Amino acid sequence: MTDPRYSSDALLTFAHSLFAGAGLEDDKATAVATYLVEADLMGHSTHGLALAGWYLQGIADGIVTKTGSYETISDRGPSVCWNGNRLPGAWLTSEAVKLAMERAGEFGTATVVIGNSHHIGALAAYLPIATEKGLLVSIASSSPSGAQVAPFGGTKGVYTPDPVAHGIPTPGDPILIDISASITTVNMAQRLIREGRQYEADWLMDAEGNPSRNPKVLETGGTLLPTGGIDHGQKGYGMALIAEALTQGLAGYGRADAPKGTNAAVTVQVWDPKAFGGNAAFLRQTGWLVDACRANPPRPGITKVRLPGEAAMSRKRSAIEAGVVLHAGIIDSLVAHAERLGVEVPAPI
Repeated sequence: MTDPRYSSDALLTFAHSLFAGAGLEDDKATAVATYLVEADLMGHSTHGLALAGWYLQGIADGIVTKTGSYETISDRGPSVCWNGNRLPGAWLTSEAVKLAMERAGEFGTATVVIGNSHHIGALAAYLPIATEKGLLVSIASSSPSGAQVAPFGGTKGVYTPDPVAHGIPTPGDPILIDISASITTVNMAQRLIREGRQYEADWLMDAEGNPSRNPKVLETGGTLLPTGGIDHGQKGYGMALIAEALTQGLAGYGRADAPKGTNAAVTVQVWDPKAFGGNAAFLRQTGWLVDACRANPPRPGITKVRLPGEAAMSRKRSAIEAGVVLHAGIIDSLVAHAERLGVEVPAPI
């Protein structure tokens, strides 16, 4: 039996109807639907529509602000800071990328920092907004309301996976990097718990500091291991510290304020190659790098060397053409919300 496939357009309409029905303004509902479905198109299934039920519950509980706009804390042209007023992270982040692109066109580079946002989902989903225009983009995010990763050498959670993403234009598909300061994520651990599975390796640590592959240790004081694990976790630790500084530090709002409810901080940076060595020179360098990586002899067991984002772009093209395969249980998890909001659940194609 093959997995059911859904039209990407039908999923967008479904998601938009859910969020609009829950009370989000149209532009906010559109943004959340767009970037959750974009994550599923790319294959980031823990950060796509799998988050929709949690978001809808947050709206119902008053954690997510449904209407209005951000507050501008500072604006010096190429550097901007917003108070996101706990608005949907997808809307705030996509608007920040667009503003940073506009300002980079004027100043060469621009940075937009957002404090007090709601969850933003998969960072990779926002990168093509800029790379499709030939712009280099970086996004960092942290959540001052969470603490699931311990500092290297410690045993108690202090910070979150603190992801960073980079979109690099090339002569062909962009390089799309989406990595985090922890080996795995909370969403993946929760999925494994629901499905009664364990990790394939020791990517967690129990409350006593012992390596573990059992996601249930998170329910009893355990933590996600930093990138680099028990041996070289100072690498992930360093990544997290700079991500926290770039987001909450620059926003001026974060863990020191002990925010209640889901909270995120985001920093978006965009560079216009025209303002530096020039577009042609930039693409010559990135194109050489792409070719060199792909031509590299693969190690045993590997068919070919790929670039970050290559599989995601391939999955996206396939999903648009042949339909989106959602992870098991995602549609079922939204049925009750759809019934409550009077929204029709899409049928498989």
